Amino acid sequence: MKAIVTGGAGFVGSNIALELESKGAEVIVIDDFSSGNFKTLKGFYGDVIAKDVNEIDWNKLDNVDVVFHEAAITDTTVMDQKRMMEANVESIRKVLAYCVKNETRLVYASSAAVYGNEPAPQSEEGILNPLNIYGYSKFVADQVAMKVAREAKIIIVGLRYFNVFGQREQFKGPAASMIYQLAEQIRSGKRPRIFHDGHQSRDHIYVKDVVGANLAAMQAKKSGVVNVGTGVATSFNRLIEIINGVLGTHLAPDYFNNLYSFYQNKTQASTEHLKKLLGFQTKYTIEEGIEEYLKTIYTLKEPHFMSKEEVKK
Repeated sequence: MKAIVTGGAGFVGSNIALELESKGAEVIVIDDFSSGNFKTLKGFYGDVIAKDVNEIDWNKLDNVDVVFHEAAITDTTVMDQKRMMEANVESIRKVLAYCVKNETRLVYASSAAVYGNEPAPQSEEGILNPLNIYGYSKFVADQVAMKVAREAKIIIVGLRYFNVFGQREQFKGPAASMIYQLAEQIRSGKRPRIFHDGHQSRDHIYVKDVVGANLAAMQAKKSGVVNVGTGVATSFNRLIEIINGVLGTHLAPDYFNNLYSFYQNKTQASTEHLKKLLGFQTKYTIEEGIEEYLKTIYTLKEPHFMSKEEVKK
């Protein structure tokens, strides 16, 4: 099998590329390295094209069996609207044109940011109400992709990622998951900082499950956009309890005021369509995912989950 992974030097893209290659696929990574990092591709032996998706001459690329389009600006604090729309919308137009021409399956990254603060659990059939330009760019990309899906003969699957965490995200800097950022603060001896009062919650999904959903999308019988989440919302207070437990620490949260007007208070995926369209179900609970993740990046031994009573002490 041959595959292209755009944004393949990024967090999710590199995990997809490495997993595909481990299964014997011939993989081409496309990444301009503006936010990606070569270190995420340690152990990858395929070709790497160092170009922006919007700048590459897609007509010169050989046909492949599937394109995984992960390239995007994912930093939700970027306010340059033109830059965001060009990176996240115009790029998918280029990828779609290539896929239609070559009758190639497309799996692309969408986002739960399209839902904004609509009531949880968020469903694909519910209201889409993005709060910032990032969410809006993903909303438009979904509309563009599904219009092509209705008119073309190819299968196009959009995956609305909820809050992804896991290996190879550390190079994202401020855009890395809260799980990584909180763990780093705790390991440095600092109290983990979260918005007051820590009851805000997210559907956190381990990157290995996200990769699994991408591979399942290769077998989808029809096009569509589906949520990729666990269906469980976890508060930031609970995250700190879990991380403290794994690291064997006892640091209480340091609360501060939320400065963002476009903040999502609760995300929780409805997973009915994920199971129906892709036949996929996540494997990791939040506790299992964090344990394996932190154990991997910090080479920890025998992690201990602290109880709420232990945390309070």
